[in-house]
Amino acid sequence: MQTSVAMTDVGRVRKVNQDYVYASDTPVGNLPNLYIVADGMGGHKAGDLASSYAVQTIVEAISRSVETRPALILQKAIRYANYRLYEKSEEREEYHGMGTTLVVLTVYKDEALAANIGDSRLYEISQKQIRQISEDHSLVAELVRKGELSATEARRHPDKNIITRALGIQDEAQIDLFPFRVETGNRYLLCSDGLTNMVEDTELCRLISQKKDISEIGAELILKANKNGGLDNIAVVLVEIDNSEVGL
Repeated sequence: MQTSVAMTDVGRVRKVNQDYVYASDTPVGNLPNLYIVADGMGGHKAGDLASSYAVQTIVEAISRSVETRPALILQKAIRYANYRLYEKSEEREEYHGMGTTLVVLTVYKDEALAANIGDSRLYEISQKQIRQISEDHSLVAELVRKGELSATEARRHPDKNIITRALGIQDEAQIDLFPFRVETGNRYLLCSDGLTNMVEDTELCRLISQKKDISEIGAELILKANKNGGLDNIAVVLVEIDNSEVGL
């Protein structure tokens, strides 16, 4: 069993919130639960539309899916949402080029599956340690993986917000899947770069590993990101694995 909290904030600089969050601790279609963060991009209100439309379409597709394997359920739903979003981007001139990042999590028994496109992230926090599970699809992340930049240099790089993949910008989606095991007491953070660009991983770990209710911790994360500048919209979904059903 798990509990969750989902919240988003416009930040201190932007006028429109292009982040969108979703959390269900109860079944969605054949998935036992579902958690999503999307960070839209596009001029005017296009980014706002891209993130909300993508998440709503994914949830609807999962609700209708006849598949039983989590990987197939997620892949098919995300690909369908990509197709629908790409179609919608062709409807009006102001929608052209709109898209969204995406990070998705579902937990079943002692296992979990994550999917991501772009640079919204999934972290695991356990016993005061933090581990990024998803991999960023961004220019600087690729340079770090090649050994051409350090993680510290990447945080300060002027091109750190250039992403190399997004949902809805082409007719086919490139999705990364991450299966992993979960343990009672672990907490999982899905978030947009409006949080990770403002708050270092060590500070995320310190805040999330506090013995506090996750609703209070979620609010603290947003407060910290805004205190550090709030340069972008902030999205937070926190999931806590909280009883002995894990491992059954």
